Amino acid sequence: MHWIYLLLAILFEVAGTISMKLSAGFTKWQPSALLVIFYICSLVFLTLTLKSIQVSVAYAIWSGMGIVIITLVGFFYFSENVNIAKAVSIVLIIVGVITLNLTSEHPEQQPAAASQSNK
Repeated sequence: MHWIYLLLAILFEVAGTISMKLSAGFTKWQPSALLVIFYICSLVFLTLTLKSIQVSVAYAIWSGMGIVIITLVGFFYFSENVNIAKAVSIVLIIVGVITLNLTSEHPEQQPAAASQSNK
């Protein structure tokens, strides 16, 4: 369930960032209100994620995948330019998120004594 919470946190963060762009500096009330709602939802789901996933891993995935998705939205929806440096940077973010996830300790893999001392 924690991965679903993390996915929802990412999607709400992306929706909040899109709303931020559409709010035109808080001059349009509808996207401005949605911005606040989406970011609150994102933080709620990120907080629920942290009950099961280490903060370093969850935050890296949340922010990294948010950057990747919002870059794609910017390119396809807002017609922003993409150059080789941006493309390589996005690939490096994805590699970093995957590497961090693969090399991190998962709570279910920690010894029983370690998990008891964390309570």
